[in-house]
Amino acid sequence: MQETAKTMAATTLAALVVITAYTVALGGSGWLWFAWVVLGLATLGLATAKDR
Repeated sequence: MQETAKTMAATTLAALVVITAYTVALGGSGWLWFAWVVLGLATLGLATAKDR
C-alpha cells in the first residue's frame, strides 16, 4: 500500500471516531455520515488503485 493510502486510511478511521463521538454526544447528522461514506469510498479507491 502506498504511503498516501496509509495516511488516507488513518484519516478515515480518525474521522469515524470523531463522527461517532459527535453522534453520541449531540445526536446523529446524516450529512456527517454521508461525508464519511464518501471519504471511505475515496480511501478504498485510492487503496485499490495501481501504482503508476
